[in-house]
Amino acid sequence: MRLPHEVLVFLHRRLGDESEPEFLVLHRTPRYESYWHVVAGALEVGETAAEAAVREVWEETALDVRGSLRELERRYVYPLSEEAPEVRARFDPDVQAVTVECFAAEAPAEWRPRLNDEHDAFRWCSADEALALLRWPDTHEVLRALSLEWTSA
Repeated sequence: MRLPHEVLVFLHRRLGDESEPEFLVLHRTPRYESYWHVVAGALEVGETAAEAAVREVWEETALDVRGSLRELERRYVYPLSEEAPEVRARFDPDVQAVTVECFAAEAPAEWRPRLNDEHDAFRWCSADEALALLRWPDTHEVLRALSLEWTSA
């Protein structure tokens, strides 16, 4: 059974010192519902959220973020009742909601992701472009806050 604790990782890069950050969005394959998302996944037994974030980025993109991972002060909970039956079936029947912890990590400017079988495309986007592609409102909220943090700094 899948643990009711997940991570999101917002990978970003800057192409110049003064440039706005670009965010990596990944397109999930039809097997995984065909939508754009950031790096995401569930914790494994005995794993911390930070360890899961590092592992998920490596598995999904082949980037080692141990040196650049930053925990965001963002956490949210989503109800499983809104999920499709096949998604709910991955969890223990007693689980009603999933807690998500959010992270950010910097990618080298010229780095290119090596996608795993969960994804079939990627894009580097401005925050506005990413917001137009991303599916989930909670993901939008975190990205907006992250983008505001950088533009007001």
